[in-house]
Amino acid sequence: MTLKIGDQAPDFTLLSDSQEKITLSQLRGKKVVIYFYPKDNTPGCTKEACDFRDNHAQFAKQKAVIFGISKDTATTHQKFKQKYSLPFSLLADTEGEVCESYKIFKKKSMFGKTFLGIQRSTFLIDEQGIIREIWRNVKVTGHVEQVFNAVK
Repeated sequence: MTLKIGDQAPDFTLLSDSQEKITLSQLRGKKVVIYFYPKDNTPGCTKEACDFRDNHAQFAKQKAVIFGISKDTATTHQKFKQKYSLPFSLLADTEGEVCESYKIFKKKSMFGKTFLGIQRSTFLIDEQGIIREIWRNVKVTGHVEQVFNAVK
C-alpha cells in the first residue's frame, strides 16, 4: 500500500555516515525532511544534496532536520558528505528495507537491463511523526525550494 499524506511515517533505524544509529521515532518534536536518492556522487544526486546544503540554515531555523537516504554504505556516504561539506546526515539503507517501507522503488532500465531502483522522493514528517507532504519522481531543479515552502 502506498503511503499517503496523513499516514504515520514508517519508523526505522539506520546507520549514518558517522556510524551513528538514527531512529526516526526518536526525532519526535522536530520536523523531519527525508529525501531518498539513487546514488552518491552522481550528477543529479550531488546537485540535490548541495541544494539542501545551501539551504540548510533556513531549514534549521524552522526546526527541521534533513536526512538523505540511499542504498550506499555508511562509508560511501561519509566520503560523499566530506567531499561536498554536507551539514546533515546521510543514512545507509543497504538492504533497501526503508526504501521498501516508503514505497520508493520503481522499475528502471539501463543498458537493456531492467532493475528496481530508487525513485527520487522526499517526505516531510511533522513533529508527531505524521507525513505532511510527499514528493515523488522529483526533478532536482527547484525541489529544495518546494520542500522549504512546505516546511514554513
